[in-house]
Amino acid sequence: MSFIPRRGLSTLIPPKIASPSGIGAAQDAARMERVVSFYEKLPRGRRPDEQPKGLFERYQARYFGKNPSAAPLAHFIGAMMVIGYAQHYYFHFRHHKNNAH
Repeated sequence: MSFIPRRGLSTLIPPKIASPSGIGAAQDAARMERVVSFYEKLPRGRRPDEQPKGLFERYQARYFGKNPSAAPLAHFIGAMMVIGYAQHYYFHFRHHKNNAH
């Protein structure tokens, strides 16, 4: 009965892969020193946030990012009004420019 808990505990403890003999390297640990120096050069902590580069990415970061707002809805409504007026002008108002209807 004591074999089962001991076996369960052994799966939680990782094997000793960091020792030079565990890797199969030379006993002088030169290869291990290269591995350690590689991991020492890696950056620590959180990765810094990337700055948006393009127009769409800056718009998305500003209005949909950490502090979202309803401004894109107002921008959409304004754009639809401008497009609607441009279409109305093109299809109707331009004919009334010089003479009455």
